[in-house]
Amino acid sequence: MFSKRKGKTEVDLEQHELLENAQKRIKQKKRLFSHFVIFLIGSVFLILINKILKVQAEYNWFAWAITAWAFLFMIHAFNVFVTHKFMGKEWERSQREKLVAKQKNRIAALQKEIETDFPISNINKKKDLPDH
Repeated sequence: MFSKRKGKTEVDLEQHELLENAQKRIKQKKRLFSHFVIFLIGSVFLILINKILKVQAEYNWFAWAITAWAFLFMIHAFNVFVTHKFMGKEWERSQREKLVAKQKNRIAALQKEIETDFPISNINKKKDLPDH
């Protein structure tokens, strides 16, 4: 009843990785949504500043500012929804595997080169020769 050992559910490594990935995606989408809300509020604020203060009323500078901000928002949305699919966990994993395979091949080539330049049998023969 009061034992220190409570039924612990073991989450294996793969499930833990899936949970971390899901939390990361949720955080990305939450930031995108926050960016959208701030964009809307900021746009209304820029329009009000232009109308109330009548700063250069003949030139709609706020339209350029909102357009630039909208462009940045679209880049943010593109990164969250499109780029992540192409360069997500699977892409990272495949790139890591390619790099590891390339390094292993390079190490094997270096070992082969060393073995051809300095064969072990010659080293053993030199050890067996008496010093004069």
